Amino acid sequence: DFRCKTPISKRFTFCKINTMGSQTMFLKCNNITKLFGGLAALQDVSFEVEDGEIRGLIGPNGSGKTTLFNVISGVLKPTEGKVMFMERDITPLSPYNICHLGIARSFQIPHPFKEMTVWENVALGALFGKDQSFSDEEAKEKAKEIIDFVGLQVKDDTYPGELTAGGLRKLELARALATKPKLLLADEVLSGLSKKEMQEASMILKRIRDEMGITIIWVEHIMDVLMDVVDKVTVLNYGALIAEGTPEEVANNEEVVEAYLGKE
Repeated sequence: DFRCKTPISKRFTFCKINTMGSQTMFLKCNNITKLFGGLAALQDVSFEVEDGEIRGLIGPNGSGKTTLFNVISGVLKPTEGKVMFMERDITPLSPYNICHLGIARSFQIPHPFKEMTVWENVALGALFGKDQSFSDEEAKEKAKEIIDFVGLQVKDDTYPGELTAGGLRKLELARALATKPKLLLADEVLSGLSKKEMQEASMILKRIRDEMGITIIWVEHIMDVLMDVVDKVTVLNYGALIAEGTPEEVANNEEVVEAYLGKE
């Protein structure tokens, strides 16, 4: 099943065969535990993500979702356990080495370089990308292609401070995509958006997977939107994995309902 449509450009093409259903795991977290002093932010968390899927990662506030993202991306090192990416142990690697291997992330709170224009922010991601080096002009061209892909309508001299909340979310995605990742860790891309913007953002995530061939793990609190997009859901509560399955299976899981709504 080819998930590629028209390439973004001849120079910036993300085209691959969908390999969902294969036996080789794309990302595998083995018994991840993260302690902060005596507090266990993550407790023996193990799960696998297949190449080509959109995985939802949900849980109440403080359940360990962002901590898990930080461990996968190398910002934090686990107290125990390891992270395998494309059959390689990436646990000891630095964040920039992990990014060069093909894992990028967007952040819940956007932190663009405010003194740089929007396209310069995205071009910086292209210049940092793993596959090859580019001239400044080539990086600018690639940045504009990505900006157009995420639907961010800006001028060459537009700065991040001029963007709406929705625009800043799109800029976060564009900066991550410019590094040409194989795996995107998307952290609450719907936060602060209107209902219309939420639908647009969720469709952008689907296009990122379908047209760019990028696997996605998506942390989100807006359940109704997330459940319509993801292939599978992993649920954390108090740092522990409590459920995993299709959106329908998870929505009907009593332990998940109790974690969000409490006992009667």
